[in-house]
Amino acid sequence: MYFGPPACCRKTNMASYADVHVRICAHEIIKYDLEIKALVQDIRDCPGPQSTLMELNSQVKEKFNRLRIRIQDLEQMAREQDRETDRLAIQEETESQRKQMLSNQTAWRKANLACKLAIDVTEKNELLHGVEHQGTRQRKATKESLAETSSNITESLMSMSRMMAEQVKQSEDTIGTLATSSRTVQETNEEFKSMTGTIHLGRKLILKYNRRELTDKLLIFLALALFLATVLYILKKRLFPFI
Repeated sequence: MYFGPPACCRKTNMASYADVHVRICAHEIIKYDLEIKALVQDIRDCPGPQSTLMELNSQVKEKFNRLRIRIQDLEQMAREQDRETDRLAIQEETESQRKQMLSNQTAWRKANLACKLAIDVTEKNELLHGVEHQGTRQRKATKESLAETSSNITESLMSMSRMMAEQVKQSEDTIGTLATSSRTVQETNEEFKSMTGTIHLGRKLILKYNRRELTDKLLIFLALALFLATVLYILKKRLFPFI
């Protein structure tokens, strides 16, 4: 596809500009223009896949952004020129570069469209080719697949049978554990009953001992009173016999 004459081949009055910044800006614009043309050509020739096309488009977008900024810089430099001839020459070059950028954008869109169509055709052919081969492979593998499926079903049934046997055994073990726990609870209940009887008997004995302790205290008190009375009587007879 024709992009127009390269910016480096157009006749301009840029070489006569005294401002070195203008010359540098124009040189960068030419560089970005050539890089964009090369990337557009790469997109047109791209065989795929989509990821490669996306990467090339990302690079083109970056170059266009840089080119647009430099064209705007060149346009600003034209406004800042003191001489009318220089200002007009730079404005003319700016307009020419802007048209060239629009031409590159048009070529970029067309190259993308052509590349996407080519990739779609390639992917469809690969899909159809893959389906045909897959059908052939499926027919060859049908018997093996059926045999393998039957074997897997048999193995699954055997595995389920083993699992059911294990579950039955676990249920039996659980029932045995529950029975043992029930006996333990009953024995514990009997022990509690026995301990309750012992506690009642101990309580009765403690009450009986408390009563006996009170009786013993009364007897001791009476014996002590009798002893004191006897002592007082003896002392009275010895000390006061005439009374």
